[in-house]
Amino acid sequence: MASMRYLFIGLALKAISVTRADRLLAGRLAGEGVILTFHHVRLASDRIFPENRLLEITPAFLEAVIRELRDLDYEIIPLDVLKSRLGTPGKRFAVLTFDDGYFDTRDYALPILKRHEAPFTVFVTPGFAERTTALWWLDLEDAVRARDNIEVQLPSGRFVHPTRTPDDQRAGFKRLYWALRELPEPVLREIVATMAADAGIDTLGRVARLCMDWGALRDFAREPLVTIGAHSMTHPRLKTLSDEASQAEIIESKERVEKEIGKAVRHFAYPVGDPTSAGVREFAFARAAGFETGVTTRPGVVFAEHAPHLLALPRISVNGLFQNIDFVRGLVSGLPSAAVNRGRRLNIG
Repeated sequence: MASMRYLFIGLALKAISVTRADRLLAGRLAGEGVILTFHHVRLASDRIFPENRLLEITPAFLEAVIRELRDLDYEIIPLDVLKSRLGTPGKRFAVLTFDDGYFDTRDYALPILKRHEAPFTVFVTPGFAERTTALWWLDLEDAVRARDNIEVQLPSGRFVHPTRTPDDQRAGFKRLYWALRELPEPVLREIVATMAADAGIDTLGRVARLCMDWGALRDFAREPLVTIGAHSMTHPRLKTLSDEASQAEIIESKERVEKEIGKAVRHFAYPVGDPTSAGVREFAFARAAGFETGVTTRPGVVFAEHAPHLLALPRISVNGLFQNIDFVRGLVSGLPSAAVNRGRRLNIG
């Protein structure tokens, strides 16, 4: 059974669609444009836990999203020109962004984006490209699915949960995932790495299968529609790190990506990107590093008021749990994010 959170989101999006509230209120709430977040674009996988399944959509749905944006008269623009569009009369804009640098962005998304002449940005993590950083959220899922019972020592005490059935596994994963998210990044990763090793999971082999290496990324960066951005060195929740470590993750990722692809890197995506993972300190670090924009996962559309806050831009996630084009129409209308943000146009604190 899906968690109550995802059930509530689905019901809210359905209500917006049924009442046509997105059409009635879009003029006031939709702002000047929207930045959309994608992760995996691929054929359906065997991921069963909502926390991971929301990170993947099918190629057909990506194509449907692009068609819908065009039908709504959005202009799909490169992230490079967003700054110049703010406060300028004209069509609403859409910026398409893809996090992490997966092969499926190249293999499944790129042909669709080329067919529709849609520019897009890919945010790259050097630790994934170099096969030195694990995709811990996937390792955790497979570790949970590999056993009949979870027994993990957390700093707060012993965590125990049965995982014999799919429902048990979903409940256990959810409890453990969010308990781990409360921990410092090194502790979280050490616990997951131990669980993965006990389950015989080839964590870095998974990264090699899923993420583009530097050779593939250099070729990819030559595509005319592609802009490459940075996504930190090792994909940590930056806000949980010390000043020195957080700043190094941001600065070094810019330098490394620029060195490897031979192009300037002007845009940064904060890993995880919610208020517990990136805040005013990280925004300042990104600005000091020389980035022109920084994108979060705080939900919202883009308003002219964001012009002084380009290192704290909101994004709307295209969620794999809600692959319904009516729901996407509702999201870009600005109505859901206005409700979440309690009517505030800016959510940067």
